[in-house]
Amino acid sequence: MTDDELRAELLKRMKVDQEIREPADEPLNQERMAQWRNIDRDNTAWLRSVVVMRGWPLLSQVGEDGALAAWLLAQHADVSPEIQREFHRALSDAVARNEAKPAHLAYLEDRVRVNSGRPQLYGTQFFNDGGGLKPHPIEDADQLDDRRAAAGLEPFEQYEAQMRRLYEGDA
Repeated sequence: MTDDELRAELLKRMKVDQEIREPADEPLNQERMAQWRNIDRDNTAWLRSVVVMRGWPLLSQVGEDGALAAWLLAQHADVSPEIQREFHRALSDAVARNEAKPAHLAYLEDRVRVNSGRPQLYGTQFFNDGGGLKPHPIEDADQLDDRRAAAGLEPFEQYEAQMRRLYEGDA
């Protein structure tokens, strides 16, 4: 697979990933949830085959949009936590080589931590406990904005306000 073919496939898969997550006119039903899970499983298996064969899709290979797509597919690999951790390791290596965005790694770091029952580092993951939107527990919260800044993320207060707007449908 050439870099251009890889980029095209990543973008196609990101489009499908995002379309299934768009709010539908009708409530989320079992059929749509099954489609959603199948898309995530398929994308996870496909991305894993790419990472095994050629390593993490690098910025120099697939460009900004392709790198975004690869990260998004990795974020949504929740059904396979062990594979998501493999993606995290591959993305970490790419970031160390300046071939991936530190912000993408921050989000994936939090996702992997939350999925394994550990506190997040960057405050990117939220949940609804029935009483509204809340961030998952955050390790060493006093240093949160320093870690976020180092990863190229906005201050937590701004991000949290944005998440609440999205959640409440005002975005």
